[in-house]
Amino acid sequence: MLHDHSRKNGIVLKPGFSPLDHQRLAPDEMQRRAQALLLECQRRRSVRHFSSEPIPASVLDDCIRIAGTAPSGAHKEPWTFAVITDPETKGAIRKAAEEEERENYSGRMNEEWIKDLERLGTDAEKPFLEHAPALIVVMRHAWQVGAGGEREQCYYTQESVGIASGFLLMALHHAGLATLTHTPSPMGFLAKLLGRPANEKPYLLIPVGYPVDDCQVPDLNRKPLNQLKV
Repeated sequence: MLHDHSRKNGIVLKPGFSPLDHQRLAPDEMQRRAQALLLECQRRRSVRHFSSEPIPASVLDDCIRIAGTAPSGAHKEPWTFAVITDPETKGAIRKAAEEEERENYSGRMNEEWIKDLERLGTDAEKPFLEHAPALIVVMRHAWQVGAGGEREQCYYTQESVGIASGFLLMALHHAGLATLTHTPSPMGFLAKLLGRPANEKPYLLIPVGYPVDDCQVPDLNRKPLNQLKV
């Protein structure tokens, strides 16, 4: 006799488990899909020149849902995605970010770091924080608050939120939007400006939108497979 178990398609299911929804593909279809995604990923670039044209809010919602499918330590899902479209708030974020960046360029970053950034054409001015129609601030949960207000542990939060951020960037690109991974350091001002709770730590600031019509990006080369695979 089975206790606390059920059957589906002749398979005994453990309590709290369900059958894996997995589609096995023929090798040629696997190769086709992998190559198609590779070509799409190779087109993804960081953009610093955004049009102010609004973007569909429903598309952002779906991309955030995609980010939420990422794996996480003990399935704690230690993330929140704050979407900012209000011009006043974007202006305040730009002002605070540029203050931190001026400190970075004037002393926090060493000469080698600054030299490595020269080819990208970056400096302490961050107009894209106002020009992009939306900003997404990825917040990492250092801990979580339980239903009764108790403090609960989270695990591997840096790794988990990093994976979710990757999902988000690829989803936005796949949907036809341009992004930038911006990390003004330190980023504590973001939590304060957005009124986020103490357990949420800013992890990444992502401007999102359409690139301007004459957008240009630096000429960059990516590592070939023989340097990626060992």
